[in-house]
Amino acid sequence: MAIRKIRELGDEVLTKNCKEVTKMSLRTKILINDMLDTMYEAAGVGLAAPQVGILKRIVVIDVGEGPIVLVNPVIVESSGEQTGEEGCLSVPGMSGIVTRPNYVKVRALNEDMEEIEMEGEGLLARAFCHEIDHLDGKMYVSLVEGELHQTSYEEDE
Repeated sequence: MAIRKIRELGDEVLTKNCKEVTKMSLRTKILINDMLDTMYEAAGVGLAAPQVGILKRIVVIDVGEGPIVLVNPVIVESSGEQTGEEGCLSVPGMSGIVTRPNYVKVRALNEDMEEIEMEGEGLLARAFCHEIDHLDGKMYVSLVEGELHQTSYEEDE
C-alpha cells in the first residue's frame, strides 16, 4: 500500500470527466487500496480517483462505519435537503456551507465488479454526492453558499 499525493484545487486533473472502469485489474485493486490508505492518512471521509491524479470512476468513503468502495457510481434517487459545512482533501484547511440532498441512493459496482445499491442519509448522502461530483470534474467550491472559510480542528485532549 502507498500514500498518494492528493491533488489540490487548481490542478487541471480535478476538472476532467473520469472514464468508466470496465474490468478489475491488479492495478485498479492497488489503486483502491492506495486510495483508502491515502484517505485515512489525511483523516478524510471520502476520496475520488481524480484527487490522486487517476481519471477513473472510483470513489472510497468511510463515515465511521467502515470503508465503502464504489466503482462507476451513479445517483439513482435523492430526496430531502441538508445544509451544512463541507470540506475537501483537495482544498486543505478550508470549508464552506453547501446544500445537498439528505437521502441518496447510489448504484455502483463493488471491487468484484458486482452491481450493488447503497442508501445513505446525512453525512453519507453528502459524501456520495461530493465524491461522485469529483468524477465529473466538479468541486464543492462551486456550490458553496457565501465564502469559503478557514477550518480549524480542535485536537482531542
